[in-house]
Amino acid sequence: MRWLQAGRFRLDLSEPKVMGIVNLTEDSFSGDGLGAQRDRALRQADAFIAAGVDLLDFGAESTRPGAEPVPAERELERLLPVLESLRGAPVPLSVDTMKPEVMREVLRAGADLINDVAGFRLPGAIEAVAASDCALCVMHMKGEPRTMQHSPVYTDVLAEVEDFLEERTAVLQAAGVARERILWDPGFGFGKTLEHNAALFRALPRLAARQPLLVGVSRKTMIGQITGRPVGERLAGSLTAAVLAWVHGAAIVRVHDVAATVDAREILRALGPSSGDATTV
Repeated sequence: MRWLQAGRFRLDLSEPKVMGIVNLTEDSFSGDGLGAQRDRALRQADAFIAAGVDLLDFGAESTRPGAEPVPAERELERLLPVLESLRGAPVPLSVDTMKPEVMREVLRAGADLINDVAGFRLPGAIEAVAASDCALCVMHMKGEPRTMQHSPVYTDVLAEVEDFLEERTAVLQAAGVARERILWDPGFGFGKTLEHNAALFRALPRLAARQPLLVGVSRKTMIGQITGRPVGERLAGSLTAAVLAWVHGAAIVRVHDVAATVDAREILRALGPSSGDATTV
């Protein structure tokens, strides 16, 4: 049985988990950014909890392709009032940030997980989180949000992503971070073409055998490229991808549409492959 140590929680990862996205940005690619509207963010968080979400992920800086950086002060202005209001929530509170100064402050405010698209590479990031008991999601990204989709090239995308995730994990462990605090995210859409994304998705069983995985493909461009649907019409594609990610071994899927994804999980539990079956459909 795999566990994830996440601040106040020790999560059993033997059952598929749903992470709900609460966007505290004004320019989210998915059109659901709430900016600094604390009350709306709290209502969304409460609705997700009522719908059966397992984790909440708060982000105050857009990481969509072409996004410009946001100052740490603005991130904290958006994040801290929400986190402080939700301190003691019945599910882990995750914060999507790459800035060490933001990591330190949100941990003081009650965050249980730090979700870093930069893989804890910025100076001071590891020092900001190592001594805590929060979970850490290490994601692979080629380049940075402003430039990551400018013709990304790999010799072997799976090998490069796998090597990166393992290298960052080794660095974290050397700093005293227990491996049971670490999640891997292959970084779908972060410096990758549809071909790269597809290769990584098919390889999820291999990655999942090495470390618990968080997968985020909800409403993303890859769903639109496959289905031909605009961002507001990608629910069916996103649900299908979420179920396939679980079947392929992902521990957690990060989604915008929590209630629908929870329903999909219940169908998977009732009708899907039993524990130990091959991760294929």
